[in-house]
Amino acid sequence: MNKFILAIVLALGWQPAAMAGFAEGATAYNNKNYAVALKEIRPLAQAGNPDAQHLLGLMYYMGRGVPQDYKIALEWHRKAALKGKADAQYVVGAMYYTGNAVIQDHKEAVAWFRKAAEQGHTQAQQVLGLMYRYHMGGVPQDNVIAYMLWNLAAANGSANAVEQRTQVLKHMTQEQIEEGQALSAAWRPNTPLPQKSRTGGGG
Repeated sequence: MNKFILAIVLALGWQPAAMAGFAEGATAYNNKNYAVALKEIRPLAQAGNPDAQHLLGLMYYMGRGVPQDYKIALEWHRKAALKGKADAQYVVGAMYYTGNAVIQDHKEAVAWFRKAAEQGHTQAQQVLGLMYRYHMGGVPQDNVIAYMLWNLAAANGSANAVEQRTQVLKHMTQEQIEEGQALSAAWRPNTPLPQKSRTGGGG
């Protein structure tokens, strides 16, 4: 599972939003002009902008333009996550999963991964699938839900999800595969994900 942890850390990313004031900071960040990015982003974050809060959190997480500080990074990501920012929800989940700046708590990680996954966040879907595959964070061991989540993530370009889906198929019956396909076909972003399947426990 060390590869899993590394995948979480490497996937800490952000999606720029098109809005007045934020674009300058995001452009500066992308150009590695972190002093300008900080000047533009910090006031927006302090004013409650979730995109800016998420980006400022990443700057603290990576130590870009500010001293690296995981606790401050978590604080900013949590603010954005509570406002529904899926990328920030994913990062909060990852920090709880790894025990970075907080006491390790896989149940809390699952809760945040689920929030992001239900918005269609690809990495969150992929990681949540792992939690179901390996019975982590209080979720049941359920290959069908794992398969469903990896189907969704694979459709959005996750190579890891493709690989994991291929592996779990070796442990599934035809009935389980059909249920997983039906669940992924029926699901729509911003709706609840199923907590368990009809056929998928064990294996």
